[in-house]
Amino acid sequence: MERKSDVLLQADHMRKEFGITKAVKDIDLTIYRGEVRTLIGENGSGKSTLSNMFAGVYMPTEGTMTLRGEPYKPENIIDARMKGIGLVVQEVGTIDGLTVAENMFMGREKRFCSCGLVNRRKMMEAADKALADNGIDHFHGADLIDKLTFEDRKLVEVIMVMEADPDIMIFDESTTALSRKGRDLIYKIMEMQKKKGKSIIFISHDLDEVTMVSDRVTVMRDGDYIATLEKEEITPERMRNLMIGRELTDNYYRTDYECTCGDVVLQVKDLTKEGMFEDVSFDIHEGEIVGIGGLTECGMHELCKAVFGIYSVDKGEIYHVGAGRKIKSTLDALESKMGYLSKNREVEAMMPSASIRDNIMLTCYDKAKKGMILSPRKEKEITRQQKDKLSIKCRDMEQWGRELSGGNKQKVVIAKWLANDSEILIMDCPTRGIDIGVKAAIYELMNELKKQKKAIIMVSEELPELIGMSDVIYIMKDGKITGSFQRNEMVTEHDVIKHMI
Repeated sequence: MERKSDVLLQADHMRKEFGITKAVKDIDLTIYRGEVRTLIGENGSGKSTLSNMFAGVYMPTEGTMTLRGEPYKPENIIDARMKGIGLVVQEVGTIDGLTVAENMFMGREKRFCSCGLVNRRKMMEAADKALADNGIDHFHGADLIDKLTFEDRKLVEVIMVMEADPDIMIFDESTTALSRKGRDLIYKIMEMQKKKGKSIIFISHDLDEVTMVSDRVTVMRDGDYIATLEKEEITPERMRNLMIGRELTDNYYRTDYECTCGDVVLQVKDLTKEGMFEDVSFDIHEGEIVGIGGLTECGMHELCKAVFGIYSVDKGEIYHVGAGRKIKSTLDALESKMGYLSKNREVEAMMPSASIRDNIMLTCYDKAKKGMILSPRKEKEITRQQKDKLSIKCRDMEQWGRELSGGNKQKVVIAKWLANDSEILIMDCPTRGIDIGVKAAIYELMNELKKQKKAIIMVSEELPELIGMSDVIYIMKDGKITGSFQRNEMVTEHDVIKHMI
């Protein structure tokens, strides 16, 4: 039983409205010292909005907060960090054009100032020490942030928040796109913070991860508080039922096992790009879901980009049978009715600072033309049709993409390619960072597209998804295909893993 003195953050009657949308409705929450408190809920449940109010990103419409027993009302994210709450977001939170050290100590350069000048050598040394203290030695403080991978940039952001010595660190789906090694480092940092008597607010859709790291789990739904589970009460099944508000089974995967595929529509032959993948060959047929799996750095994500023409290849070819042409560029892919959903949604798949309408229309302005002029009526008709088809939750089609939940952002990205009548869809981790309800909706959509004879290449790091949705699975390791499986109810995760490691 915690004492009043153990309370670190107290939030009372928190509300946040965006126009007519009530994102958070009268929430009370108490965060205790030395705990990992996880917030879960479907996309649009309000968990990120609530944590963003704690972190100074949003001002609450109503409500009060105290931190360490004192009134807490952050003016912005920097002010919140200085007062003791630091936020690590899901997508990239560092600034291009600056070094690792400059990103790490942004807003706190005074500690390195002498006679009004920043001592950059001391700043670089401090950054290198912070990296080394966390077991990172493959990049340094003087390196340009632009040169780092998405994962390394995320680790810089975590250390950047840690360097401010916050009482509470908020991880908003920060582990979603990380490798096992990256996740383990985050878990280690969380454990270190707990031992110091500091607290973690953790947001994740991975219920196995939530079960492993959480001391308490608070469930939200449609902006409302639903329940808080203690450590001994936390199970994936209990959390699923509270999130959805109904019993949810695992029957959202396909249940058919008969081959219903048509003719070959795309041939990948001996595809090679040095340092990424080598001699990769496979065909994809009408109405077929081809699953590609492996460990994060096996080359499957890069292969996707090459098939869509983003990467040039050193050897081999991609031949679109229906269009009768080789795919050598993204223009070739687009003209051949191919679509690509990137793993990194906000960086590569959508324009966060553009409207939903603009994002959906990106691929299909020709369909909205009346002669040489765009027809607003046709634009409205196209986007409304996609909104209704995918049940996109938004105020209106002029709402900015960045204001949407992760699941609704993914629906907008999918809508962009459906509006273009794409015949071949390359989906790189299509359910990454979205809740179980939206996952089920995407699986249902994939089944519907399969029935329409659309071809899908699905790259996934989740074995149940690969086995449950694919007609054929190709496993990659070190850039090569090491095994393949036809759809069969006897295929197990153990069978697949043997070819991955």
